[in-house]
This record gives sequence, C-alpha cells and structure tokens, in this order.
Amino acid sequence: MIRPYRQEDFQTVTRFWYDAMRVAMPEVEARMAHSLDDARSYFRNVVAVENQLWVYELENQPVGYLGIQSEFIDRIYVDPARHRRGIGQSPCDHAKTLSPKHLWLFTHAANTMARSFYEKNGFVAERFGISPVPESEPDVEYHWRKA
Repeated sequence: MIRPYRQEDFQTVTRFWYDAMRVAMPEVEARMAHSLDDARSYFRNVVAVENQLWVYELENQPVGYLGIQSEFIDRIYVDPARHRRGIGQSPCDHAKTLSPKHLWLFTHAANTMARSFYEKNGFVAERFGISPVPESEPDVEYHWRKA
C-alpha cells in the first residue's frame, strides 16, 4: 500500500534511506562520510520540506518511499533488506500517476542499481554531468515520457 508520509515514519525511513545509499554506492558514501545524524538532518530540513512524500508499506511497516516535486522525482528508496523484490515498482508507478506524461530525475552514475531500475521502467538517460557541491560526483539525468 502506498500512502502519504507521516511524521512517525521519520526514523524508519531515514534509516533505510541511509542504509540504501551505503549499499548502492559504498565508495561514494565512504568518501562523503555522511553519518546517520547527517541523513536525519538533511531529510528533516530539505527532503521533507521540498518534496511531496509517499511511503510504501508492507504489513504496516514502511519499506520504501518516494519524494517528488511535480514532474521531478527527487528520490525513490527501498529498505536494502528488501531490495530486488519489486518494492520500488509501487513508488515508481505512483509517480507516473502523479505526473502521467513526463517524469525526470538525477541519479549518480555510480548507482548502478538505480540506473538499472529506472531503465527497466522506461526512463532514458539524456544527459551526463556532475552533481552539485559538496558531492561533485558524475550523475545522469533520466526522463520518462508516456508513449
């Protein structure tokens, strides 16, 4: 079930977001040296403020989330303990209902898990660049357009 984010989701969602980043891009995360407290602060002060947030639940437990701003997917993350089980599909499909003609996003070039997921879901890499400071990492801009 996908539903709007609630404040009581905060600890669980920020924890699996932090863990998922470390699983998907261990070298980048090691270089950046983000702590769980850093992730919580960023989520509280940036992610939750700038995005419409949706949480995907299984058995009343948050296991994935979507952060979206109009046509821009800011983030889709799944609890790494549940990776490769199709859970990310629900937030992605929900994004397509919220913006049924076009979606776009950035992901790190090093995040091969995310890149594979988005490409499987019809997103096309249209630009390659560098993410903003402080990361300054190679990134990919993807677009999905309704056929």
